[in-house]
Amino acid sequence: MKEELTRGQMEDHERLVDIWERAVRATHHFLQEADIVFYRDLVRDHALHAVELWLARHEDGHAVGFIGLDGPRIEMLFVDPNYRGRGIGSALIRHAERLKGNCLQVDVNEQNEGACTFYARYGFVACGRSEVDGSGRPFPLLHLQLRR
Repeated sequence: MKEELTRGQMEDHERLVDIWERAVRATHHFLQEADIVFYRDLVRDHALHAVELWLARHEDGHAVGFIGLDGPRIEMLFVDPNYRGRGIGSALIRHAERLKGNCLQVDVNEQNEGACTFYARYGFVACGRSEVDGSGRPFPLLHLQLRR
């Protein structure tokens, strides 16, 4: 990965919402349009403000991926679909591990097989499951912990 990692700023939020939406549309095929709108508003208005944001920036300076942390919890990790498969997600997790140690945790939509595979390949293992997501919607979550 040639991209640089930097702290996220308020002026980055519009770009991050765009990355979030395009990544979700490319990977969360189980969501309906109304679900995407609901979560986009939640991300834009609340979630991005509630986490420690780290961005992967392309050499021209624009954000191509981001991770949001709350202590050792990965609350969000999204990569611009045009940059998937280039090691950006792994670089963001490695950065989080350097910052927070190897006690990282993440919840992942069970129906998002690509994300489940990604986290398992990195060393995360399931330690629990919920029938609903954090908003009480019927999208089961797997609770994962990094095991090294």
